[in-house]
Amino acid sequence: MAALPASAVSAGTLKTVRDRGALICGVSNGLPGFSVADDRGEWSGFDVDFCRAVAAAVFGDSTKARFIPVLANERFDVLKARKVDLLLGNSTWTMSREATLNLIFAGTTYYDGQGFLAPKRRNLLSALELDGSKVCVEAGTTSELNFVDYFQSNNLKYETLRFKTVGESVAAYEAGQCDVLTSDVSELYAQRLLLAKPGDHVILADIISKEPLGPVVRQDDVQWLNIVKWVHFAMLNAEELGISSTTVGEALNSSKPAIKRFVGAEGDFARQLGLSPDWGVNIVRSVGNYGEVLDRNLGAKSLLGIERGLNQLWSVGGIQYAPPIR
Repeated sequence: MAALPASAVSAGTLKTVRDRGALICGVSNGLPGFSVADDRGEWSGFDVDFCRAVAAAVFGDSTKARFIPVLANERFDVLKARKVDLLLGNSTWTMSREATLNLIFAGTTYYDGQGFLAPKRRNLLSALELDGSKVCVEAGTTSELNFVDYFQSNNLKYETLRFKTVGESVAAYEAGQCDVLTSDVSELYAQRLLLAKPGDHVILADIISKEPLGPVVRQDDVQWLNIVKWVHFAMLNAEELGISSTTVGEALNSSKPAIKRFVGAEGDFARQLGLSPDWGVNIVRSVGNYGEVLDRNLGAKSLLGIERGLNQLWSVGGIQYAPPIR
């Protein structure tokens, strides 16, 4: 990666990360599809790949990403305390989190909604049949607030069982301590995989909330916010332009203006963020475009097999939409 002039890099998170020689991301642990570490300590998942994409943009090297597992009820404090540079802990973008925590969401990398997981043997057709249920939920999440709203709005009785981690809530559900498990639908797909007999459990069709999930940064560094935000946009633009991990080499020789801007052959857009001209190329080479990352971790090529739905590009019926690089 070409060296940047001192004027291109302002003091802040970018400088801290570069001086350290590594990007530190806070992630959930034990959540298949988003962030999970294997027995060797190797991390994988959608959020993990996004962290690596940011590292690729900053360093030209995705291996300079480091991961710290954070609990849901501690994740924002960890970011505020500067123990991590970027939070990717399946966090829902809400007004109160930005207004009261001095944090800011850098976009929506995954559009989700909350649902319910229940034993198939109960033959439930709707969440409206959950009256009197004991509900397992992870503490420190919007999931508890949402399901309480839903039950109260529909005059349903309930009992809440709160747990600190995903693993604890899944274990309690499987042990029969509660009748139903609630969380974001993507997380329910992941949690179902952790059960001894995943096929014996069903995710109900009801979606009871909007859950825009995305990366979180501190509000005191606009440059870092812009970098994280544009990494997401770069991944979306790459998919829209047909630039993938297998075709990025061909893109370097393209004569199309939009592709030339993406690969850094035209314009000086990256340096305005303190990045090298090949930042987009480094992202796609390292982790792929948005569709590749989604399919590999959550979609058709993953164990979860979640339909892409709202997370399709805007041009094919979804709502993932990136501003142009120009």
